[in-house]
Amino acid sequence: MSEDKAAAREASEPGRTAPDANPGRPAPEEPAPLDLAEKGRRAGQVISLDRRLFMKFTAFGRCLDPHAAARALAEDGAQAALYADANDPQGIGVMVAAENPEYFVSDLRSLLNRRPFADFVHKPEFDMLGRTYSIGYEQDLEETLFKRPLSKLLDPKNVWAIWYPLQRAKKFYTLPPEHQRKILAEHGTLAHRYAGHANDVRLACHGLDKSDNDFIVGLVGAQLHPLSAIVQEMRKTEQTSQYLDSLGPFFVGRAVWQSAA
Repeated sequence: MSEDKAAAREASEPGRTAPDANPGRPAPEEPAPLDLAEKGRRAGQVISLDRRLFMKFTAFGRCLDPHAAARALAEDGAQAALYADANDPQGIGVMVAAENPEYFVSDLRSLLNRRPFADFVHKPEFDMLGRTYSIGYEQDLEETLFKRPLSKLLDPKNVWAIWYPLQRAKKFYTLPPEHQRKILAEHGTLAHRYAGHANDVRLACHGLDKSDNDFIVGLVGAQLHPLSAIVQEMRKTEQTSQYLDSLGPFFVGRAVWQSAA
């Protein structure tokens, strides 16, 4: 009988255990518990917050009275902005924010199935769902994840908005981390240059988007031209010119109503 067969026979006998195929090898370490909290850094120490804000965009056509839709949102207590669609004389877009995503499939779902929304024509090509996120260096996670995006969405001065999804090319994620940071820093520089003219809201939508988009971007401001100008200038950046698979569709609108911040 071969040694392999003998070992198998011994292992099958009651009370016998199979010999260790790699004696002396240390047992594998238990994986660390999964930590899904958002991370930041303050005074050299890592900080975390396991909360974030979800935001959902929905567009409709055949809306003859946007103010009726705004009243319905206000009566429901939604944290939201409602826009008149610049490219559809009967179109509107609604961006709604909630910490608990259950809201979108309960209260908001019920609201959008009642009049006046039930009389509108849903435009599924503009559906967007995303979440706020941190990069890891933020000193105030409440500000980053909740206060700042809500203030930009609901600021009465930010009457113009462009909302759109983007999908990065998969090869972006194979680049060395230093190169990725350099590419993203270029966009950060643009954002600083347009401070006071355009504000951005950035949401992650990995796995939340039917078209496999990675992010949702909202550009909001007092005038429309700077929002268009920053999109134009982004065309020249390395990320947009080389590492994006798609941008859009773009929803362009002017606020008809915004809830209180």
